[in-house]
Amino acid sequence: MSVAFTKEESAETASETLLPDRPISPHPNLVTATGLKALELQLSQAREAFEAAQRVEDVNERRRQAAIPLREARYLAERVRTAQLVQPPKSTDTVAFGSTVTFSREDGRVQKYRIVGEDEADPRAGSISFVAPVAKSLFGKAVGDAVKSAGHELEIIAIA
Repeated sequence: MSVAFTKEESAETASETLLPDRPISPHPNLVTATGLKALELQLSQAREAFEAAQRVEDVNERRRQAAIPLREARYLAERVRTAQLVQPPKSTDTVAFGSTVTFSREDGRVQKYRIVGEDEADPRAGSISFVAPVAKSLFGKAVGDAVKSAGHELEIIAIA
């Protein structure tokens, strides 16, 4: 029988569909309540996508379709497992994890970001990671304080 008509798995196909794990940050996995819920939802979606891929009859196509959801499920399961839920700041006197900070730059631009966990951070949506240089320079500071970040001066206008 010709190999073209068999559904045997090949080592070459298997190696093509085994994706390397996503790197895990060395920083503590601090999360807001919203961030934890988002991780749990993404994990559920990755598991559903993996289960759907497992129903594909052709073994090579099944592996291709399952590769990304499997990798995402491994990553997200680890992130949920290691998540350290941080309660919202009790005060707006100083910048802390979960604070929303408005600051002005030397060039007159005003920016506003919420400081969140690494997986939740999305600068375009107004959130930055607590390990971002800007966030690190803002921690513990109060309204009116000026800080240096990447050689630029920032002045804190508001903390919420």
